[in-house]
Amino acid sequence: MIKYSLLCSSADLNFLTEEKVYEILSLCSETEDYSPLIRVIGRVFSSAESLVQSFRKAKQHTKEELKSLQAKDEDKDEDEKETASENNVQKFGPVEVSVDIEAVRRVYDKLLSNEKIEAAFLNALVYLSPNVECDLTYHNVYAADPNYLNVFIIVMENSNLHSPEYLEIALPQFCKAMSKLPLPALAKLARLWSQYSADQIRRLVETFQQLITYTVISNEFSSDNLVNEDDGVVAATKCLKIVYYANVLGGDLDMDHNEEDDDEPIPESSELTLQELLGEERRNKKGPRVDPLETELGIRSSDCRKPLISFEDFINEPLNDVLEMDKDYTFFKVETESKFSFMTCPFILNPVTKNLGLYYDNRIRMYSERRITALYSLVQGQQLNPYLRLKVRRDHIIDDALVRLEMIAMENPADLKKQLYVEFEGEQGVDEGGVSKEFFQLVVEEIFNRDIGMFTYDESTKLFWFNPSSFENEGQFTLIGIVLGLAIYNNCILDVHFPMVVYRKLMGKKGTFRDLADSHPVLYQSLKDLLEYEGNVEEDMMITFQISQTDLFGNPLMYDLKEGGDKIPVTNENRKDFVALYAEYMLNKSVEKQFKAFRRGFHMVTNESPLKYLFRPEEIELLICGSRNLDFQALEDSTEYDGGYNKDSRIIRDFWETVHSFGQEQKRLFLQFTTGTDRAPVGGLGKLKMIIAKNGPDSDRLPTSHTCFNVLLLPEYSTKEKLTERLLKAITYAKGFGML
Repeated sequence: MIKYSLLCSSADLNFLTEEKVYEILSLCSETEDYSPLIRVIGRVFSSAESLVQSFRKAKQHTKEELKSLQAKDEDKDEDEKETASENNVQKFGPVEVSVDIEAVRRVYDKLLSNEKIEAAFLNALVYLSPNVECDLTYHNVYAADPNYLNVFIIVMENSNLHSPEYLEIALPQFCKAMSKLPLPALAKLARLWSQYSADQIRRLVETFQQLITYTVISNEFSSDNLVNEDDGVVAATKCLKIVYYANVLGGDLDMDHNEEDDDEPIPESSELTLQELLGEERRNKKGPRVDPLETELGIRSSDCRKPLISFEDFINEPLNDVLEMDKDYTFFKVETESKFSFMTCPFILNPVTKNLGLYYDNRIRMYSERRITALYSLVQGQQLNPYLRLKVRRDHIIDDALVRLEMIAMENPADLKKQLYVEFEGEQGVDEGGVSKEFFQLVVEEIFNRDIGMFTYDESTKLFWFNPSSFENEGQFTLIGIVLGLAIYNNCILDVHFPMVVYRKLMGKKGTFRDLADSHPVLYQSLKDLLEYEGNVEEDMMITFQISQTDLFGNPLMYDLKEGGDKIPVTNENRKDFVALYAEYMLNKSVEKQFKAFRRGFHMVTNESPLKYLFRPEEIELLICGSRNLDFQALEDSTEYDGGYNKDSRIIRDFWETVHSFGQEQKRLFLQFTTGTDRAPVGGLGKLKMIIAKNGPDSDRLPTSHTCFNVLLLPEYSTKEKLTERLLKAITYAKGFGML
């Protein structure tokens, strides 16, 4: 009789608790009839109102208490916005929600193993999603009751959401509903999920990624049928963004160490008045684009030193394969609600795709500057100069480039946005990319020459760092910043070897102790040993807050990390402070003048670019320097032949067998010899387009190369042994000859 009454009462249930589910499940198990439980799940899980009331935490509050808590929660959200840039988000404390998430997980674990019950969840979700989407679109339900978020919290705990049954209808509809949540709700969801474990974050990522991948491979997307217009893929990407920021928030954050803005703003172009007359507003007057959710949360992706799961897990390769980047870039620039751009969710794009978006942005700016120049010449009768023309002497390349670029930067920095056109004095040649590449190579080689002393070189890491006691003026450092910016702008890879902290600083983050591991490994290890020392630091080490550095001539220079530092001993209690101040001095204060000039030069070229919006610091390094991953099979597949050689020629077969047998260091030397850099471009060696040309019959001559065009000139050696010996000699002793 009791069982019967319980089953009857279940028919009237408008919400569920963990205990109630177990009661009904127990009765159904005894009778082996699960239809009562299936009906209850169908009713509760298909109704947003019922789900909001279900699985509440044990302590129930009165209406007055709930109002008070809600007011506190709103105050807390405001406080978070104000202090986010100053404090680690982890200090904000846990996000309070009324649903008992652990109870929900236990219920799912119990019920999802039963196929009939699982089908009830699926069917309920199909019915629930359109109603929720309608509620959020037209009725502003979250503002009326923030507990409405419980619907999404509960549904997303279903570990079967990524299974095929959900991917067709249920999950796309639910993602569309979730994407309609207002910004404060998205931020609260991101904060809540940031408290999840790495495995739980990974499950959420896989759920949305599975839907995107399934939809992409199930359809034939093209320029006529854009993936941007698929509601399911767009909604899933927007939902993935919430998880992305949860992953950032839950990771290892550094929100305190931010670079200060330049003292002087980058000067505006003198063409502004004409542009306004022509009806053209200066681009990005509002400043660089910032994601609204990022602003709401008060964080930036660059604040995260180490996310909960790898950023690479958010990249969807099938989506990247079908994305029409020219169209996507157009939608990105237009910023209309009717057209979605995946560039607004750069985490889902791989570096190759993002680089293509940046390429379109750069080219359009170049054409725009060219058009404005043409209009100027018509209106004011000025000489037409649509390119950034640099005429330099080979033996005075730094002086000539510095004078010309400084003049441009002062008079009209917009000219830096024009396409680069380099001419070497006294030499004939049209710059179709090769001359510019040679110019970059020569400038970089000269400016990083250790005899000049602008940068110090670490033999162990093979990396350069700013020389704090350099005699060079700030203009030289501004020049190398401009050169780095121009290389990105003109799609050139530079043979530059900086530690990662340089790219983090360019993105607005100061160097900290952990960055020393990359830039100053010996010092890092010494300071790490100091932090881990178990004895008495003051008595055993006898060091103070005064440190010693050497100048260019080896003379010692003393610096107090604190006022009167020579009289303040380092102790077990203050050693963390000592280490932090030491790192601050080495990575920031000691090179502040040099780095500010360098960054200013870089921003002169990239200040209007979506570079900071699209790329993380490690991807900026990839753009400038290329990839360390060398796939020589891809290089072989993409190589072209000239002068009578083809891929089946005997010497070409011998050549590739020889190159594939090289060790990693020899392969890097070969790349340096042939292309001017020992790294692969964005997208890998397959994007390099190397040419091997015949350079006469068998002889004792060494192979030579035109690095500006990636051309290898190879005599037709009579034997494989001779080929190997000549090639190794050329790449090993290439400095000073052989590279043209």
